[in-house]
Amino acid sequence: MCAQECKECKKKPAQWRDDFPIEWEKDQYVTRREMVKFLTLGSAFLVLANGVLAAVGRFTHPGKTSRRSVALASAVPLNSSVLFRYPTDEDPCILVHTREGGFVAYSQVCTHLSCAVIHRPEQDTLYCPCHQGFFNIQTGDPTAGPPTRRLPRVALQQDGDVIFAAGMEV
Repeated sequence: MCAQECKECKKKPAQWRDDFPIEWEKDQYVTRREMVKFLTLGSAFLVLANGVLAAVGRFTHPGKTSRRSVALASAVPLNSSVLFRYPTDEDPCILVHTREGGFVAYSQVCTHLSCAVIHRPEQDTLYCPCHQGFFNIQTGDPTAGPPTRRLPRVALQQDGDVIFAAGMEV
């Protein structure tokens, strides 16, 4: 509708249109300067948010963990495994008595999609049944399947017959 009298309907346009003229074609126009300003401020906000999250995670979860008894060495037969929880009661782990007689322990959570990893003694490997992932029993490195990251290793200490979990090696 124009500011003059409309010829089709013979009505005079509303008074507010004369008082507040709007150029509708330019109303939705965003300048390059406004767009670059928005992108710069948005990127700066994301960098700041990541920094804050990293700092909070670093200070709320220090690397020091407590020592916890896991099992008796004499109670774990050669080439078998025992499940335990470490460093908290929500973190499942697996202790393996290897064929060579040593002990290794890893987080039981697969690094692919967080399924439970199990010990396969006949193949001397750790196996994730969800997506056919295999891990080296000595290093925790993936050997087959979709996982690309190694399992977090639990540091072990042995005092006499008692095996202790003493930290996480991520």
